[in-house]
Amino acid sequence: MTATELAHSSPTLPLAGRAKDLVGSMIDSSTSLLAAQKHDIVRFAMGSPADEAVPSEEFREIAGSVLDSSSFTYGATEGEPRLLELLVKYLAGTPDPSSEDRLVITTGGMQGLDLACKLFVDPGDLVVVESPTYTNGSATALSYGAQLLEIPVDDDGMRVDMMEDLVAHHHRPPKAIYTIPTFQNPSGVTLSLERRKALLELAHRWGSVIIDDDPYGLLRFNGTDIPTFRTLSPDDPLLFSVRTFSKILAPGWRVGWVDADPSLRQLLINGKQAMDTCTNVPNQHIVAEYIARGGLEDHLERIRGLYRERKDAMLDSIARHLGDRVTTTNPDGGFFLWLTLTGEFGEIDTRELFEVALADGVAFIPGPALSPGGRFRNALRLCFASSTPDRIEEGIKRLTTSLEKMIA
Repeated sequence: MTATELAHSSPTLPLAGRAKDLVGSMIDSSTSLLAAQKHDIVRFAMGSPADEAVPSEEFREIAGSVLDSSSFTYGATEGEPRLLELLVKYLAGTPDPSSEDRLVITTGGMQGLDLACKLFVDPGDLVVVESPTYTNGSATALSYGAQLLEIPVDDDGMRVDMMEDLVAHHHRPPKAIYTIPTFQNPSGVTLSLERRKALLELAHRWGSVIIDDDPYGLLRFNGTDIPTFRTLSPDDPLLFSVRTFSKILAPGWRVGWVDADPSLRQLLINGKQAMDTCTNVPNQHIVAEYIARGGLEDHLERIRGLYRERKDAMLDSIARHLGDRVTTTNPDGGFFLWLTLTGEFGEIDTRELFEVALADGVAFIPGPALSPGGRFRNALRLCFASSTPDRIEEGIKRLTTSLEKMIA
């Protein structure tokens, strides 16, 4: 073949079989979409901390000192020793105390989910997920060839009571159960104590790993803490916990951790070395220094109050503007509530509503984007954490306008 013929040929790319299962994220894509808009938009879409909830001045001061003294070479794959030491000390005062032999520092919570699936999920394995769910998590399982089984969610979290019958239709137990048990993304609901116990029982009967994804557990602003899986079943090898500083400090640091049985630590290190060698070293030192200065608990207390005020403002605004034409969840913590269209709005598809609402200056995540099977066309996720009460009021007014346009 001549050079001219080669230049005009169109060879087929030899994609791996798994490429077809790489599912993009509307949640993450909304960042670029919103950045491209030229008009004012109230942003209820991305689940990120409010700008004013990030201790920016302290971070700037800490970063200056860290960057003057920090190494800019590779770090230990399992995490910087100082961060691991301080994290163990901090966790000792939380419901989930740990030890260094259980911990690996990750590049955000998403890498923790990727490591879990890398270790436990083979092509064709059944993986249980909540419905609705954080579809970045379910997409990670899909990328490793999982077959997903959606389990409905109600006000007490995942319907564990339905799980056994639904699993039976697949004639094999799940390899893993992916759950966001506390202030679930996207619904905001929390898995009840009874269901946590039942889920542990099923996992032990089946030999299924529970992938416990809990970015929001430290952000309770109402009610009483429910015992965690690790409190209920200490040193349980079937528990794989994914945690992150993204929701409590700042997502841009991309620093999180996994807490797993010590027998898995070397495998986790091996798996991470095939991804990124180590988590950003200077960022680990910035987070470590922030913890060392002792302000983390005061910071959490402040942002809990901030998010309580914003959740209440959103529910109040929804009640005034939308009334009984919608229903919502009422979370006791976290970032999100779930809104379902009813009555005269009940036939509206929120994917179509999204385009109208964006033009009207308000953004959200449509329900079908939060279900692997595209369910919940009449529902949507709203993030109350990142907007002030005044902006929340404006955003709900704009959303009401958009909904009324849809039925006009």
